[in-house]
Amino acid sequence: QVQLVESGGGSVQAGGSLTLSCAASVSTYSRYYMAWFRQAPGKEREGVACIDHNGKTTYSESVKGRFTISRWNAKNTMDLQMNSLQVEDSATYYCAARTGVWCSLSSTAFNYWGQGTQVTVSS
Repeated sequence: QVQLVESGGGSVQAGGSLTLSCAASVSTYSRYYMAWFRQAPGKEREGVACIDHNGKTTYSESVKGRFTISRWNAKNTMDLQMNSLQVEDSATYYCAARTGVWCSLSSTAFNYWGQGTQVTVSS
């Protein structure tokens, strides 16, 4: 069983930055693929970024070049650095974990989820 807890959400003006963090309670954290998803009201959950055991990353086109996903296996943590935030980035952001053999930005591929943290970007 994996427990995930997000932190770092908040409100920011367009063009600003925020860093989200995810802490995982599992002894074999380094074995998991980790990802960030987001969901805005009335919209489907969207994959934002994924990172594998070795730090190889995958990003959605909508955030590529603006967001950076990182992980620290020794600390069981993961971050999402979000720069040049846009109003369209407003959503609840979720940390997710999966076992498997490759990174994915599909929510159906992930076994474990955090409770979410709200990000609001104003114009």
